[in-house]
Amino acid sequence: MISSFLNIFRVPELRNKVLFTFFMLLIYRIGFWVPLPGVDQHAMQEIAKNQDDSSAAGRLASYVSLFSGGSLQQSSIFSLGIMPYISSSIIFQLLTTVVPALEKLQKEGETGRKKIQEWSRYVTVPLCMVQAIFLLNFMRSGPSGTSMVQPLFQRHYAFQFWLMGLLALTAGSIFLMWLGEQIDEYGLGNGVSLVILAGIVARMPGAIAELARQTTLTGQTSGVKQITPGKIIFLAACFVFVVAGSILITQAQRRITIQQAKHTRGRRVYGGQRQYLPLRVNHGGVMPIIFAQSLMLFPGIALSWASNVVTSGWLHYILIWLNKEFSRGQFIYLLTEAAMIYFFAYFWTTVQFQPKEMATQLRDYGSFIPGLRPGKRTADYLEKVMMRITYVGAAFLCVIAVVPVIVTTSLGIDPRISAFLGGTGLLIVVSVALDMIQRIEANLLMRNYSGFLSGSGGKGKRIKGRQY
Repeated sequence: MISSFLNIFRVPELRNKVLFTFFMLLIYRIGFWVPLPGVDQHAMQEIAKNQDDSSAAGRLASYVSLFSGGSLQQSSIFSLGIMPYISSSIIFQLLTTVVPALEKLQKEGETGRKKIQEWSRYVTVPLCMVQAIFLLNFMRSGPSGTSMVQPLFQRHYAFQFWLMGLLALTAGSIFLMWLGEQIDEYGLGNGVSLVILAGIVARMPGAIAELARQTTLTGQTSGVKQITPGKIIFLAACFVFVVAGSILITQAQRRITIQQAKHTRGRRVYGGQRQYLPLRVNHGGVMPIIFAQSLMLFPGIALSWASNVVTSGWLHYILIWLNKEFSRGQFIYLLTEAAMIYFFAYFWTTVQFQPKEMATQLRDYGSFIPGLRPGKRTADYLEKVMMRITYVGAAFLCVIAVVPVIVTTSLGIDPRISAFLGGTGLLIVVSVALDMIQRIEANLLMRNYSGFLSGSGGKGKRIKGRQY
């Protein structure tokens, strides 16, 4: 492992890419500590400490902090993170499947994709402004009417606060978008994913410090120290199991045998080779969990508001019961979240996976699946296989999403600690880290260096997709 790591710096081109990526992420983390003008940082820290993570507002804050690069205990010019650009990209991905003009533009190749990416940048700006308005309004009013804005800007310079905050948040998010694209062009890996990864990993030292603060080695719980050595062993075993499972499901593939047709030119016979068409078990990646968890925020917020409005009668008690059942860790909440993960897993697979187009491409290239006619039967078979393996992938996503919630509710572990046992953040970290390792491995093997998972002399096992 050490020799493979040193090989990175023996290749000038690879070394420059790695160092460029590192310094871009360093700039991002430095900018994260640049505060917004007019915001009381101490008030934000106090409100964040008193925030209940089981409530709808607490879940919303933790969800926003996942893509903003840290917790909401301080204001920053990067408080919006890369979320507006991700939202814009997802919107255009969905529109590409329903708008014929965008679908035709995407099929034009690199030129069409660049045009769609350019439109995504334009749409990012108004999305930044809308999200910045909501965030500034939250800072101004705060939960329970507690303002996070300094009194001077709250009373006399309200317009200046709104103008500076709106411009700073929009410029910060656009800068992160530009920084991610610079990593795509000159660095190593997907820039937007690496920015999210850096924000998630930056929260890990705080979670470890919180774990150490709440740990008691005597086995006697008292006050804040509620985590015994047995719980620590369980957390470590659970973390290893979940990470290993995430790697397995991320790399898992269902390989479909593809046979090339033979054709004769003169006295030579070409083709006839057998290849494989890999279908990912978790084709939707982390998107089903993101969609499900984002939509699960709204029932808690709506029920909490409705229970405060309706203060008497049988409807009031029903709303209170529903609000309790839709809080984090309750049975109805977990069941609804699992159902939504399944729905969005199939929805995202249906949107992104095009069996008819794949069958047409196989027929045009003179390839076929043995035992199946090219065309409709091939498309039906591919769709049937993808629907089956999506069921397994969605089941694992449900386990990943439920594990941190169960650990928090059953063992009394702080959500900031249990968040690294599953959920969206862990899947993003695993998938981005695997992609980075594969890119470095490909660069090393291309120059006759041994990779991370290779034996001496470059021989050994490489990172491959697991076949099912």
